[in-house]
Amino acid sequence: MTQLLVRFLIGGTIVSLFAVLGDLLKPKSFAGLFGAAPSVALASFGLAVATNGAAYAAQEARSMIAGAVAFFFYALLSSRLMMRFHWHAVASSVGALAVWFVVAFLGWWVCLR
Repeated sequence: MTQLLVRFLIGGTIVSLFAVLGDLLKPKSFAGLFGAAPSVALASFGLAVATNGAAYAAQEARSMIAGAVAFFFYALLSSRLMMRFHWHAVASSVGALAVWFVVAFLGWWVCLR
């Protein structure tokens, strides 16, 4: 219960800071970029260090990096499908999920080695 409260407080604070940063930047499309994901990851990482130690936190950090790389390829493919091939947003998002899954699984597998 304490961990949940700490995640809520840290995550909420960092989400608010990122929202202010996104509001200050131009264009306003950056505001969505600085959403909840970075703050939740930072709160989770801080708790991982505090409760489970550095080795566990290092594994978590590698997993977060693998997830970010998978998301990059997902976003890249989705945008290419929409811009170059004129797919609809839903079709390109669903179509790119397979790429996200493969890259995320490979990243997870590499992190376990």
